[in-house]
Amino acid sequence: MKKSMLAIILLVGLVVYGGYDLLQKSSLQTGQTKSTDIANLETGTQKGQVAPDFSLTDLNGNQVKLADYTGKTVLVNFWATWCPPCRVEMPHMQKFYEDYKEKDVVILGVNLTPTEKNMEVVNDFVREQQLSFPIMLDQEGEVTQAYKVVAYPTTYILDADGVIREKFQGAINYEVMEKAISSLN
Repeated sequence: MKKSMLAIILLVGLVVYGGYDLLQKSSLQTGQTKSTDIANLETGTQKGQVAPDFSLTDLNGNQVKLADYTGKTVLVNFWATWCPPCRVEMPHMQKFYEDYKEKDVVILGVNLTPTEKNMEVVNDFVREQQLSFPIMLDQEGEVTQAYKVVAYPTTYILDADGVIREKFQGAINYEVMEKAISSLN
């Protein structure tokens, strides 16, 4: 009898622990992390990891840090002016930014500056496309390397805690961005 009771208690304990563990993993996958959970996450470039922080100069010479956008959903988009898929994607990025900036969503455009002919082509492109979201210059290519960008464009979608929830290699459109953002809620 004592062995049966001990086995039942042990079994109930395992079921409760399993349920708790499953609930914790589920909340991490759906973006419902708690600040205490963030400290336990690894920094990296895979889904479920905290995105590496960076600081780059924008087109106006101001320092912009990823950490400055904690509390907002962030799309980090790596792009170049010479990249045809990047050029196709930019009007979608701009429209999405305009529609979602009041909803605590921001786009950070990271230009692959070492691959550009000169800064004039970057400025001309931004003016031509009428881009109003922050454009930063990865002049040494360090952020591009840190994020392991191998295809252009590449977009990382970070939740309000800076955790990577999606990664897209190649051009995405408005609908893809909208779907990815709505899945965070």
